[in-house]
Amino acid sequence: MASHDLLADLLARCALRDRRAFETLYQQTSPILYGLLLKLTRDRDSAADLLQEGFVRIWQRAGDYRPQLGQPITWMGSIVRHLSIDRLRRGEHRHRIELDDEAWLRVADAGLSPEEEAHVQQGDSALARCLEALEPEPRRAVLLAYFEGLTHDAIARSLDRPLGTVKAWVRRSLQRLKTCLGEAS
Repeated sequence: MASHDLLADLLARCALRDRRAFETLYQQTSPILYGLLLKLTRDRDSAADLLQEGFVRIWQRAGDYRPQLGQPITWMGSIVRHLSIDRLRRGEHRHRIELDDEAWLRVADAGLSPEEEAHVQQGDSALARCLEALEPEPRRAVLLAYFEGLTHDAIARSLDRPLGTVKAWVRRSLQRLKTCLGEAS
C-alpha cells in the first residue's frame, strides 16, 4: 500500500487529469477498496461493478480531496461505501447472502477488515497501538461496533455475552481509547 503522501499526490495529479497518475492510484488502492466493497455487498460481481463506478467518481472528484480533512484511502473508501449504500437502498443488488449466527461469528473473527487494514497502513498507528492495549474481548466489541456497524445487541449475541457487559465494554473501551489517543498527540 502506498503512503499517505503518495496517494495525496496521485489524487492531486488526477485532478489535473493525469491518466498515468490515475492508473497508479488504481493499482495502489483497488485491492483495498474492492475488499471493502466485497465485505459490504457479499457479492463479487456487485463489488467489481461498484469499484469501477467508484473509480469513475474518484476521477471526477479528485479535485475535491482535501488532505487536511483526512487520509486519501479514507476519502476514497467513503466514496465507494456511499455508492454501495445507495445501490442497496435502490434495491439494485443481487441476492444478499444470509448468514447464520455461526457464520457471522466467523466473519467477525476473521481479523482486520480491508478498511481496518487501510487505517492501520495509512498511519493510524496510534489508534492501532491504543486498540492493542485493550483486552481482547472488549477490543473485539469495539471493532464490531465501529467497523462492522453491529448494534450492542448483535455484538452480545455474536460474542455470547450479556448485553450489559457488552455495553460496559464498549463505553469503557472508548474512554480508554480517548485517553490513550490524547496521550499520543
